[in-house]
Amino acid sequence: MADTSSKPGAGIKQVLVPDIGDYKGVNVIEVMVKPGDAINVDDTLLTLETDKAAMDVPSPYAGIVKELHVEIGDKVSKDTLILVLETAGDTASEPAAEPAKAAPAASPAAATVTPSSPLSTAAASAGGHASPAIRRFARELGVDIARISGSGTKGRVTKEDVQLFVKSALASGTGGSSFQVADMPAFDFAKYGAIETVPLSRIQKISGANLHRNWVNIPHVTQFDEADITDMDEFRKQLSAEYAAQNIKITPLAFMLKAAVTALQHFPKFNASLDGENLVLKQYFHIGVAVDTPDGLVVPVLRDVDKKGVVQLAKELAEISAKAREKKITAADMQGGCFTISSLGGIGGTAFTPIINAPEVAILGVSRAVMKPVYQEGEFVPRLMLPLSVSYDHRVIDGALAARFSTYLAQVLSDIRRLAL
Repeated sequence: MADTSSKPGAGIKQVLVPDIGDYKGVNVIEVMVKPGDAINVDDTLLTLETDKAAMDVPSPYAGIVKELHVEIGDKVSKDTLILVLETAGDTASEPAAEPAKAAPAASPAAATVTPSSPLSTAAASAGGHASPAIRRFARELGVDIARISGSGTKGRVTKEDVQLFVKSALASGTGGSSFQVADMPAFDFAKYGAIETVPLSRIQKISGANLHRNWVNIPHVTQFDEADITDMDEFRKQLSAEYAAQNIKITPLAFMLKAAVTALQHFPKFNASLDGENLVLKQYFHIGVAVDTPDGLVVPVLRDVDKKGVVQLAKELAEISAKAREKKITAADMQGGCFTISSLGGIGGTAFTPIINAPEVAILGVSRAVMKPVYQEGEFVPRLMLPLSVSYDHRVIDGALAARFSTYLAQVLSDIRRLAL
């Protein structure tokens, strides 16, 4: 890009339109700066449009814009004065960037960006009808520009259109379906050392996509608490001994299912789903349980938990878990859940943030119970404490309600007589 000193004194630069090939009288369709703006090297100054391509013009220097000599609608050619820039010091000895000709777009949906060139070009007729700078701005915000109606010349999407779209999406709560997460860059791991590539299992592919969708679309908050399950665990061991002859193992998860139903009955918003601007409150209590299999996690659903006792639930848990690990689980077995429990107690850990299983609005994470000294009636006594992690959809449930839910759940687990209430 060419430049000359506009007046005596170090650090004053004229920034001119660079070599844009054989084009003359090119339209200025976007101006990104104004007098007084502080800009950095390679910041976009304006966007030009020919009949074949749109081109960003970057700044070769950093400094303060003193004078702006172009506006939207102007026609410019090589060496047209764009602006006068005051730089931090005399940069006359700095080498000017090599000019490059703007390359035409290969197809209506294609875009060409050459980082080493002073101009980046993109097809003017691509979806969303926006300049490269505006497309880049939209990408940085995670917005699909094809969904935006342009208010600029010939329906072109402007920066203000993108900002208005973001504000509207956030206000309406529809951002999840309108925003895009930027793709991860490709990495060549082999250049750092030996590697082995193993394909993901079918379950991992399916669950991974669902978990990503749920994490992006649902505003997660997690409430942490502890439950004193000393008495519950003693009773559980007694039941296990009684039903050992029938080969029924009574696990803590069976009690958690009953306790969860009791809490859901007291706090109906946790047994609901969000449907647009309506909250669907369910009158049934089907609870999903995350099961660890060799191929990944699956979440079968136990139905009508409120109508079943602890022993029956323990039996069904064993059956559905075996079915999942033997790869005999069906899609119907994993549908219709109202609430999910993910228990890592048998593995370990002190707490974690479970991801909500949409369209549910909450999930209970359970970690490993540990014996702790608890202060009771003037002395410390050993008690078995169970860590609880309740993740909830903040669009439906606020923090105060979540705290009340987890506190109530902990109380039910601490005193199993409440399960009869």
